[in-house]
Amino acid sequence: MGRGRLRIYLGAAPGVGKTYAMLSEAHRRVERGTDCVVAFVEHHGRPRTEVMLHGLEQVERRELPHRGGTFTEMDVDAVLARRPAVALVDELAHTNVPGSRNVKRWQDVEELLAAGIDVISNLNIQHLESLGDIVESITGVRQRETVPDEVVRRADQIELIDMSPQALRRRMAHGNIYKAEKIDAALSNYFRPGNLTALRELALLWTADRVDEYLKEYRSEHRVQKIWGSRERIVVGLTGGPEGRTLIRRAARLAEKGAGGEVLAVYIARSDGLTSASPKELAVQRTLVEDLGGTFHHVIGDDVSSALLEFARGANATQIVLGVSRRKPWQYVFGPGVSATVARESGPDLDVHLVTHDAMGRGRGLPVARGARLGRARIAGGWLVGVGGPVLLTLLLTTLVPDLGLPNDMLLFLSLTVGAALLGGVWPALASAAVGSLLLNYWFTPPLHLWTIADSRNILAIAIFVGVAVAVASVVDLAARRTHQAARLRAESEILSFLAGSVLRGETTLDALLERVRETFAMDSVALLERAGDHEPWTCAGRAGPGDAGSDDVGRAGPVERPEDADVDVPVGDHLALALTGRVLPAEDRRVLAAFAAQAAVVLDRQRLQDEADRARALAEGNRIRTALLAAVSHDLRTPLAGIKASVTSLRSDDVEWSDEDRAELLEGIEEGTDRLDHLVGNLLDMSRLQTGTVTPIIRETDLDEVVPMALGGVPEGSVELDVPETLPMVSADKGLLERAVANVVENAVKYSPEGEPVRVSASALADRVELRVVDRGPGIPDEAKDRVFAPFQRYGDAPRGAGVGLGLAVARGFTESMGGTLVAEDTPGGGLTMVLTLRATARPEGGHSGAFT
Repeated sequence: MGRGRLRIYLGAAPGVGKTYAMLSEAHRRVERGTDCVVAFVEHHGRPRTEVMLHGLEQVERRELPHRGGTFTEMDVDAVLARRPAVALVDELAHTNVPGSRNVKRWQDVEELLAAGIDVISNLNIQHLESLGDIVESITGVRQRETVPDEVVRRADQIELIDMSPQALRRRMAHGNIYKAEKIDAALSNYFRPGNLTALRELALLWTADRVDEYLKEYRSEHRVQKIWGSRERIVVGLTGGPEGRTLIRRAARLAEKGAGGEVLAVYIARSDGLTSASPKELAVQRTLVEDLGGTFHHVIGDDVSSALLEFARGANATQIVLGVSRRKPWQYVFGPGVSATVARESGPDLDVHLVTHDAMGRGRGLPVARGARLGRARIAGGWLVGVGGPVLLTLLLTTLVPDLGLPNDMLLFLSLTVGAALLGGVWPALASAAVGSLLLNYWFTPPLHLWTIADSRNILAIAIFVGVAVAVASVVDLAARRTHQAARLRAESEILSFLAGSVLRGETTLDALLERVRETFAMDSVALLERAGDHEPWTCAGRAGPGDAGSDDVGRAGPVERPEDADVDVPVGDHLALALTGRVLPAEDRRVLAAFAAQAAVVLDRQRLQDEADRARALAEGNRIRTALLAAVSHDLRTPLAGIKASVTSLRSDDVEWSDEDRAELLEGIEEGTDRLDHLVGNLLDMSRLQTGTVTPIIRETDLDEVVPMALGGVPEGSVELDVPETLPMVSADKGLLERAVANVVENAVKYSPEGEPVRVSASALADRVELRVVDRGPGIPDEAKDRVFAPFQRYGDAPRGAGVGLGLAVARGFTESMGGTLVAEDTPGGGLTMVLTLRATARPEGGHSGAFT
């Protein structure tokens, strides 16, 4: 008897349809003739789920007494005795009532599987044991009923039951999941859109990992060798070659597998330029990496491997993605290449991915500049060929072919001179010519073994040899210098093109531009200094490097405070200077640096103009508020004043004899008008304080259950239903500001709520925050107006002029944000508007109630 097969329906939250899908599958199997029974299914009073149980055989449950009540659990013995082909078991994570056969239901399922019975079950993603901490951080609720991940991973089939948060909330609002009295609490706590979205992502990611496991098993079983391309900070090394797009896409896929993955594409150009890089291809790759959410960096460094590793460690990267070299096999004699060097020197803290591509092993698209700045090994090789080559050639000619003839000997020595020029430049070639002429004279020109020449024609031949050697060396050296200049100009044009593109796209802030300068020229720090006059002290307008915000560099010199203290300084006008520290730059670098300095000055001016524009907008907003204030004073403030004056005038009149009832009514009108006037003036003063930035909250630990009732003093009795548990954690808030904010929000809700429909005020704790929700059943507002209602002097819809000046919600949001909280508007399921006020929670009391609905 073999082990049964387990099929699991996995969901992101209650109500997505796991049990319904499980019962639908059971009906399909019964129709196909499969012996299928319901071992345990709980319909939770959901009519549609209950209907699906009709027509299916149900095994009688076992009744167990517990704490004075009677509970039912799956009867494992009855199911084993019935021995169906398939058993349906609901809620895999359920904890059985004490006295049951097993502690957990998944252990019951294991017994059924061991007996050869196939099982169909279900659970929600939050019940996986490994995700407990993550789920608690999202929802604020610690799941007590969990299933070991290994039990679920051993399932033969896992099917994800997916549903968007919006659809699930609609299903909840229609009463298809919980009873009516639980809907509001569930929607405002556990079934919040953010919670559901995060849980849905967890379910999708976990299922995707399981799919990967299935794929690996399939590939192993079927011996699939071909690669099937299936988060962290990943650096992609680009050369400007055709493989760059493949590397970027590969890195993006790696980044998507982890939370918060980031891709940094870096092109490292030698100081003499990389002649194999295509500017057009680099532009395409830059656009691609930005479209995928990454960033592009351009760095200059003579040692590409060291520069790449330095950049990766400076960016706190965890992985490097490189392409397999495009070198042809014979080119490896000159060295292992960048990829192998980076992999060897990366150390244990950096993973290096070498990615294959179509262009590997096919050579570079353009020839490398052979005459560009020669390295030490190249120069040493030139001197070895130029000095040692003639000596070795002399030994070979005198011992092996002594009668080759002077013309042939000269041609062989000339070939060594050309080789020395190609390898080491002009000086090794000149040395080769000198050594070769002396050896030709002594060993091959009659009289032999003497420094004299008997035949004048041989003198001419040796002179021509020396002249040709010098000419060849000069031409080769000139070509090398011209190639170097062209490569240098190309590298500069690439940098300037990138700079211009960033500026035109409006992506470069001053700090970003200075950081780009620091990366490009491999400097420790960069600062833009300015002063008001020739004799004024220098001040720093912007900086990048150690000492700036967010810098992790340790052990490097920070930005200087005077241009004289810098290793390199570039003046920009009379009162600006770009100062760099780290190393002295060669003269040819200053041309590009000057362009950066000029652009930094432009960005600084643009930044200041933007600041001035922002201040102008603030002044314009102030003028608008003052204009609105005048309009409010002209009507909304004069209305209660007119009522007060009329009542006072009537009371002082001697022409009318007022009864006690009339007098009391007039006094009541005066009191109401005064209260209304006091409320309006208070909101105006509060708005003025917010506009001028003079609100200074005194943050203390505050109990919501003390503040909220005090805020309801201004609304009619019975117009509000209050549900603020005493077990809520305290919040960090200013008690006075919080009371005023809550009062304004509640008064606004009562104003628009229909007659006989009380406003519901409830509070709950979610992770490290506490939410206060003010729910009304009024007309609601469209999505595009949800932010607009918080602007000063806004009244929505057909609110009468006497309903206020439209400052209540603006003041409430201003006070809330000054305390570090948020105030947003949401739709009330079934119609109406819900105001959600969120504040930071202090340490949760022991045994505190989270308020979240499970």
